[in-house]
Amino acid sequence: MVIPVALALIMIILFTTFGTLSKATLVLANIPFAVMGGVIALFISGEYLSVPASVGFIALLGIAVLNGVVMVSYFEQTKLSAENLYCRIVDGSVRRLRPVLMTATTAMFGLLPLVFATGPGAEIQKPLAIVVIGGLLTSTITTLYLLPLFYRSLEERHANT
Repeated sequence: MVIPVALALIMIILFTTFGTLSKATLVLANIPFAVMGGVIALFISGEYLSVPASVGFIALLGIAVLNGVVMVSYFEQTKLSAENLYCRIVDGSVRRLRPVLMTATTAMFGLLPLVFATGPGAEIQKPLAIVVIGGLLTSTITTLYLLPLFYRSLEERHANT
């Protein structure tokens, strides 16, 4: 019940940020890839979906959406300065590579000790860290490669109508 409400609130915030439902949906399209990475990481590690893993999914959704907002908002900011769509997307992707990678890698490296923890409380920390690290791997790849492609097709569709 909490996750659909959180997604609806995120959608409302994204809609107010970008002003269009299509761009808000574009940023939210990163979420299934993030969830897929978290589920695959749980499966590979042999962990179960638990309350800490669910908390990890909520944190993962926030980071995935943040990275999408960083990328799409830069594309939107440069809309007036660069007329060529292709150049705008390539330049924006290059300029936002470092912030997206820094956000993802600091979270992953910060949670890495929790994955290998064996002391008291490790059974609570481990699933959360596994979900976030696995989900960030897939969502970062999606943000860097697929999001610019989806943005380009969305902008070309808008230009044709």
